[in-house]
Amino acid sequence: MTEITYREAVVRALADEMAADPNVVFFGEDVAEAGGVFKVTPGLLERFGPVRVRDTPISEQAIIGTALGAAITGLRPVAELMFADFIPVAMDQIVNQVAKYRYMSGGQFIVPLTIRAAQGGGNGFGTQHSQCAESWLMNFPGLKVVSPSTPADMYGLLRGAIREDNPVIVLEHKGLYNLKGELPDDAGPLPLGQAKVVRAGRDVTIVTSQLMLHRSLEAADALAKDGIECEVIDVRCFAPLDSATILASLAKTNRIVTVEEAPHSAGWGGDIASLAATEGAYWLAAPVKRVNMGGALVAYSPPLEDEVLPNVSRIAREVKAVMAG
Repeated sequence: MTEITYREAVVRALADEMAADPNVVFFGEDVAEAGGVFKVTPGLLERFGPVRVRDTPISEQAIIGTALGAAITGLRPVAELMFADFIPVAMDQIVNQVAKYRYMSGGQFIVPLTIRAAQGGGNGFGTQHSQCAESWLMNFPGLKVVSPSTPADMYGLLRGAIREDNPVIVLEHKGLYNLKGELPDDAGPLPLGQAKVVRAGRDVTIVTSQLMLHRSLEAADALAKDGIECEVIDVRCFAPLDSATILASLAKTNRIVTVEEAPHSAGWGGDIASLAATEGAYWLAAPVKRVNMGGALVAYSPPLEDEVLPNVSRIAREVKAVMAG
C-alpha cells in the first residue's frame, strides 16, 4: 500500500499504460515540457520521448480532431483539454464525430480515445474556469463519462478508460489534486460504470461525486452525532450510470439526496430523481432532494464562490429536511 496524491495518480496511470502499450500516445497544451498547467504530467516527455508525448497549439478543435484520427487508425490517444470549461470549443468534434464515429461506420472502426480535462470550483478560478461538465456530456450516447473522487479511483479509472475501445471523458477535479489516499500495491485498471458505496447507512442515501463526495462525508459524520446514518454513494461514472447500486441503497434507506456541483437546471441529479420516481417510487418515504448551485454562476470572489457551492452545513441541513419530510 502506497500513499499518493490525486495528482500523482494521474501521471502514474498514464505512465503505466504507456509502458504497457506502445500505441498509447499523449498530447495537449503544455503537457510535455511544462508537465501540465496543474503539474499532473511531469516526467512523461523524458521517459517516453517527443513522438509519444507532445505539446499542441492552443486549439481544442485541433486537439480532438487529431485524437479522433489517431484513434481510428490504430493508436490509443489520450488528449488533454486544459480546463473542462473549454470542452464546448470542441463540442462539434466530440458529440458529432467522436461519439458517433463507431456507430456511423457500422462498427468497422473502434474509437479508443480518452479525453482528460480538469474541472470544478472552490479554487478562485472564476466562472469561465470552474464548471463541472458531467451533465453536458451525459446527453450524448457514444460517450462514457468518468469522474474520479479519490487517488485510487483516479488511477484505476484512468487506466480503465485508456483500455476502453470507446471514447471516454475523464473529468479530474482540480480541487482534489493535492488530496492524499492509499493505492494498493496490486492496483490495476478499474471497470467503468460501477458506483461505490463509500459509507454505509440506514436512514438516507446521498448520491454525489468528486469534491462534493468529501463534503458529503463530512456532513454524514456530523449527522451521525444527531442519530442520522447516511449511506453515501460515489457515482464515479456518469455514463453509463450504475442505477442498480443507487436503487439498492434507496430500497434500504427509503430516502435519497443528490449533492451536485452543478446548476439545478438539467443537472445530473435530475436523472437520479427520475430513476427514483420511476423504478423506486414504492420505496420513497419522502420526496427526492437535490442540493446544488441553483441558478448561479461560480463567482470569482471567494466568499461568493463559497456561498454558491454546496457546503457541509447546507448538505446536513437538507438531509435533515428530508428526514423530517
